[in-house]
Amino acid sequence: MKSEGMAGLATTIPVILPGAALAENTSAASLGNKAFNLARMAALGLPVPPGFVIGTAWCARAEEVGPALWRPALERLEEATGRRLGDPRRPLLLSVRSGAPVSMPGMMETLLNIGLSDATVDGMLRLTGHPRLVWDAYRRLVAGFGEVVAGIDPAAFDADLDAIRGSVPERALDFDALRRLTRRHLDTYARTAGTAFPQDPADQLQAAIQAVFRSWQAPKARSWRALHAIADSMGTAVTVQQMVFGNAGGLSGAGVGFTRDPTTGVPGLWVDFLFNAQGEDVVAGRRSAEGHEALSAAAPHLWAELVASAARLEQTFGDMQDIEFTIENGRLFLLQTRDGKRTPLAAARIALDLLDEGLIDARTARDRLRSLDRASLAERVIATADGTVAEPLARAASASAGVASGPIALDEAQVEAARARGETPILVRRDAETRDVAALDRAAGLLTMRGARTSHAAVVARQLGKVCLVGCGELTIDEAAGRVMIGGRIFGTGSRITLDGNTGAVHAGALEVVTREPQDLLTRMATVLAPD
Repeated sequence: MKSEGMAGLATTIPVILPGAALAENTSAASLGNKAFNLARMAALGLPVPPGFVIGTAWCARAEEVGPALWRPALERLEEATGRRLGDPRRPLLLSVRSGAPVSMPGMMETLLNIGLSDATVDGMLRLTGHPRLVWDAYRRLVAGFGEVVAGIDPAAFDADLDAIRGSVPERALDFDALRRLTRRHLDTYARTAGTAFPQDPADQLQAAIQAVFRSWQAPKARSWRALHAIADSMGTAVTVQQMVFGNAGGLSGAGVGFTRDPTTGVPGLWVDFLFNAQGEDVVAGRRSAEGHEALSAAAPHLWAELVASAARLEQTFGDMQDIEFTIENGRLFLLQTRDGKRTPLAAARIALDLLDEGLIDARTARDRLRSLDRASLAERVIATADGTVAEPLARAASASAGVASGPIALDEAQVEAARARGETPILVRRDAETRDVAALDRAAGLLTMRGARTSHAAVVARQLGKVCLVGCGELTIDEAAGRVMIGGRIFGTGSRITLDGNTGAVHAGALEVVTREPQDLLTRMATVLAPD
């Protein structure tokens, strides 16, 4: 039973527990899409970390959200997990995530590892027996909290990392290096923010909740809503869950996957995965990831479990799903599912295949197909006289198909300058980050040094219909000099390049492009759309 207060807002916070039935009178509008789908997955018996959700109605009144509201739900979560926030012996660590009623990938904030402090580190060390995990989580908390809550430029924490690691890859750092990095981050936080990092886990949780609510009004979130005609009044929910650790070493990692290829619609899991990593490593766009082959080879039983879970989700939701997951010491956890963003070509094939598989009916298939036509389904490919294409400058992971040519632009100002000259540029960036959404909307395509196909920015590019290549290892950028190096060749801003999203190739100059219609797919569509 929900009690009412604070001008009619429900003051009993819903708790999500594995196997628990979906509460009555809940919806994506009230819980946000993320939490609502988590509750549905929990009710199906799928492996979901327990948590609670502060609903969308509180977004406009976030200043009224405090411990008096969320403490009872936290106590239920503590009871369910056998751990307590701030307990020096059995500390509970939490993730704090946003979740609007409609998908806004990467446009709002997430904070992980809430609850770690100087007082709880020893308890986590005893619980896990894994010093590297604990110090890795602590340094991530300080850096993430500093960026999101205190507004510290992440470059300050990147400089700390570079100073500690030297030439050693980040994921190869041992616990002693991570411990020193944590202490350095704490000093950087105090020096830059003008106050010490908060050591009270309850204060951390309250600040994290407020920061996630504030991110609803972040510039990138406002830009996304303007692009997609999403009402500002909708608001976001805040979902708080027990942490699970993909950075626990051994058979642990984090991944994002689509239950079908979002660029072509071909059936089969399409996954980016990182061993010994947390979920933000994949979706934030600052690191490159591996495909599903690495996971399926290392842990075929977990891959089979993930495939089965993906099939169950498609059966339940009746659509291709975009899922986030973590593996902790050989145990799979599902952190999110939502209808996946896709190209028009993929949308057509997925609707037709789901109809053939009996997962949707003919009326639903027709509804999904009516907005698609020959023009939207036409594929852009590089034209050649003899069927061969010149050797590319470089290759990268393709996150969105098609071909795009244009002058190089390194930031939003250069994108706008190119547009003013009547040109549509290629945005070239170090990372695939959603803060570039306004510039990406005005560009023809995106090429990045780092990032995964399933990073939030790549998802956005795909939805905007932009060609997108990520994780180009043969690309370096010198913003100060206004130039890039691709495959050993130097290009200044304004130089033309071509991105081939069909093959993952990067070419010099502007290549000729032709369109090709998918005749088999058009024939299948015509059959389904034909009057009865």
